[in-house]
Amino acid sequence: MNDQERITDMILSEKKMSTNYNTFASECVDERLRDEYLKILGQSHMTQTALFKAAQAKGWYKVDPAPQSKISETYNKFNMEKP
Repeated sequence: MNDQERITDMILSEKKMSTNYNTFASECVDERLRDEYLKILGQSHMTQTALFKAAQAKGWYKVDPAPQSKISETYNKFNMEKP
């Protein structure tokens, strides 16, 4: 396994773990345990960001910017749905 495959695997693992932590926190009855899950979720997001930035810096994770028209369309859609 090369470095690009490793970092991709780590990003995908963090994404899956974040999904699980989010579910655990939202379904947790005990407030202290929920707070711990939320803390871990925040740490997981920071790890994902660091991995994403590292992969991007190496040219391994390219994200094409959305066209301004699509951004405006999406913004308007959700802005109109506000109560």
